[in-house]
Amino acid sequence: MSKDVIRLTIPDVSDFAKQLRNALTEAPGHVEMLNHVARAAGYRNFQHLRSQNPPTPEIDHKRIARAARYFDSRGRWESWPTRRGVRELCLWVIWARLPARERWSERQISALIDENCSFHDAAQIRRSLIEMQLLTRNRDGSDYARVETPMDAHGAALLSVLAERQKAQEKPQIA
Repeated sequence: MSKDVIRLTIPDVSDFAKQLRNALTEAPGHVEMLNHVARAAGYRNFQHLRSQNPPTPEIDHKRIARAARYFDSRGRWESWPTRRGVRELCLWVIWARLPARERWSERQISALIDENCSFHDAAQIRRSLIEMQLLTRNRDGSDYARVETPMDAHGAALLSVLAERQKAQEKPQIA
């Protein structure tokens, strides 16, 4: 069973407790208990509760901090991480900075990637984005396009950390 965090707001705890007490005539199993809780909260069953309150993933802040070390104060990617998980977080940042719904030649996409990286290995980054299915290309490599997909929660968290770092860098110093 997943350990997703599902938020549940109960407007009347007293009514919730009464409905739950009435449903518990005998010790139910795990799934039955989830369904009882969901029904007492006003949902048809646990799946209905889950669909109305999608789980929010726990953000691993250590992982975000580890990935943020690979970016300079201006938000440019400085070096290629050896760990795949960290590398994928860094690739989400590059993906997010590519303009949506546009097509590029190999030179154009390489130039866009190089604007966001200081180690200039656009070919490796392009291949990795294609492997993660965040970028598509024609068979001959002449046409690249960003794949529109929901951003990974950890990638979004890393992007916001980098944006905050950049804002802090741009603030004028008070003497």
